Amino acid sequence: MMNRYENPRIPSEARVRYLDGDYQVETPGTFVRCAVTGTAIPLDELKYWSVDRQEAYVDAKASMKRYLETR
Repeated sequence: MMNRYENPRIPSEARVRYLDGDYQVETPGTFVRCAVTGTAIPLDELKYWSVDRQEAYVDAKASMKRYLETR
C-alpha cells in the first residue's frame, strides 16, 4: 500500500483567494490559470495577481494587458 508521499501528486486546479502581497488557498491544487492567457501557473511560481479582480497572471505582460483592458 502506498501513502500520499510515495505517489506523485496529480495536477489539479486550486481555488485561491488573492490578498495584498499573499494568497490563501481555499481548495487545494497544484496550479491556477492565468486570466489572460489560460496558461497553468504552478502555485510555487505564482507572482502576479489582482486583489480587486481576484485573478492570477502568468507574467507582468499579462497583468499589464488586463490592466489596460479594464481601465
